[in-house]
Amino acid sequence: MADNTQLLETYRANRKVTDAEFLKMVNSPFLFNLYLLGKLPMGFIAGLKVKSCSVEQCQITVPYRYMNQNPFKSTYFAVLAMAAEMSTGMLGVIATNKSKPSVSMLVTHLEADFVKKATGLTTFTCTQGKELTAKVEEAILTGQGTTFEALSIGTSEKGEEEARFRVQWSFKARSW
Repeated sequence: MADNTQLLETYRANRKVTDAEFLKMVNSPFLFNLYLLGKLPMGFIAGLKVKSCSVEQCQITVPYRYMNQNPFKSTYFAVLAMAAEMSTGMLGVIATNKSKPSVSMLVTHLEADFVKKATGLTTFTCTQGKELTAKVEEAILTGQGTTFEALSIGTSEKGEEEARFRVQWSFKARSW
């Protein structure tokens, strides 16, 4: 356990450098588009954008447009899922980006409720960055995998809820 406490301190010290660097990239429209092209090309094609992102919360927007539509004249559910997953996953990426020790993350479960047709710009918001980081730290401290269910709520431009996604993430510190 003493070794893992030292690993946790190393992780926290490293994040002071890596968080600012990663957030600068994520919050730059040009750099984020380059990131999407390299890591998630379908997100680029769908038009995903970062509205705001910090270590505590992330907002991702996705437009209703021809490429994203379903036969019912609304945004296709898989496109909504991609934006919702990104709003939760970006918080996980911030917590694990260039982390020392290295921590893996993976979606293990997804649930969704669709409340209203998405026919315009939908914004997905996840506000659980602190709780998610605590789970990453738990994985480092215990040496065991942890899971975290993150909630992302999609709202219309009018502020009306359109969808609610629960994305379960698994975190595990890699041992070398």
